[in-house]
Amino acid sequence: MEVTLTHFLIVSTLLFSLGIYGIVTRKNAIMVLMGIELILNASNINFIAFSRFGNFGLQGQLFALFVIVLAAAEAAIALAIVLNVYKTFVNVNVDEIDELRD
Repeated sequence: MEVTLTHFLIVSTLLFSLGIYGIVTRKNAIMVLMGIELILNASNINFIAFSRFGNFGLQGQLFALFVIVLAAAEAAIALAIVLNVYKTFVNVNVDEIDELRD
């Protein structure tokens, strides 16, 4: 059995769907960040798959590398924000942190 573009797209769609589900249904900020990471990984799979099967050379790999660097920076900054929010409000639930408006 040969692995085709369809297989990559199915895996990417599943990861993207799980990421959206994690963002929409979770109240915990850490779980929302994990959902964002799943979405970014789904896009990486698409970049690599279309680069491989579309004969685009190394452009897909370069975009995936850029997304990985972006995800690492996002995770570091977002975790610092979540730690500061926890220190201030002793809670990381996204729905319950509405005191930031005041």
